[in-house]
Amino acid sequence: MAVQTAPSAGSLAPRLLLAVSGWAALGATALPGGSPVRWLPVLVFVTFGPGLALLHPQPGRLRPGARLEAVALAAPVSLSLATLTATALFLAEGWSTTVFLAVLAAFTTVVAALPGLPLPAATRGAAGGS
Repeated sequence: MAVQTAPSAGSLAPRLLLAVSGWAALGATALPGGSPVRWLPVLVFVTFGPGLALLHPQPGRLRPGARLEAVALAAPVSLSLATLTATALFLAEGWSTTVFLAVLAAFTTVVAALPGLPLPAATRGAAGGS
């Protein structure tokens, strides 16, 4: 039975960045409309934030193939979660950009504190890793 050790400061930084990214995107919506400073953080967060929070915080260091796999899967997973969230909010007649981003930011914050989902490339030896 493996003994889990406390996460190092190096492994906490990406998790903290992921947890804060959603709240930063939500904060960016208060800026004047039409500005790239407003929509760019929202676009990047919705496209990658929740997926990276689910896939990236892996125990130990990932092999190069597993890192590539996590980044490649982050966008479709994030966009799927965003679609499910938006659909649920529409069905509950509670849709607004603020609520949408708050739900995704809260999800990302909670999930960033958990270990990442196991990646196939990480478990089978990933090409390019030793």
